[in-house]
Amino acid sequence: MHFLTGITETILSLGVFGVVIGMFLESAYIPVPSEIILPYAGYLVYRHDTSMLSAMGAALLGGMLGAIVSYWIARWGGRAAVERWGRYVLIRAHELDRAERWFQRHGDGAVFFGRLLPGIRTFISLPAGVAEMPFGRFVVFSFLGALPWTILFVYVGYGLGSQWQHVTNLSHYFLAVVAVALVAWVIMLWRRRKSR
Repeated sequence: MHFLTGITETILSLGVFGVVIGMFLESAYIPVPSEIILPYAGYLVYRHDTSMLSAMGAALLGGMLGAIVSYWIARWGGRAAVERWGRYVLIRAHELDRAERWFQRHGDGAVFFGRLLPGIRTFISLPAGVAEMPFGRFVVFSFLGALPWTILFVYVGYGLGSQWQHVTNLSHYFLAVVAVALVAWVIMLWRRRKSR
């Protein structure tokens, strides 16, 4: 755990470039929490070290690159490769199972909503790759799902300024909002299917 804290602190010392690296690593299953990286990006804006657009762009670029790498690893290697090599980046079987069930239940929407859910967002690229979800759709749904998470946490980090470290509890409230949106989406799909 101290090792991971050290990695996070090193990444944060790199400024905007560190935001790209941190978000890439999170999307590639190295446990560097975006709930720390993104508010720090907002803090850099607060300090006038970068612009809001650059901070968000760096976060989205890193996250999307990591998601794309993960998608192609899973697509080329399948579940067997993920299970074989995943332990080296701390992917546990039950986490992969949970992401896979989520993807099977919700399809394309799983990628969008999965990017908004702590505990799912990091792993959703794997079942999408294993299921050979069309790459273009994967990129679009991943980007759309990552966008509100990124905007929220960067803005909150900016708003908190030097107190940006206190933002981590916000993810629980965000999760509740996403859960409500997800339930509404499932009800809408169910009603549409029933009317047909």
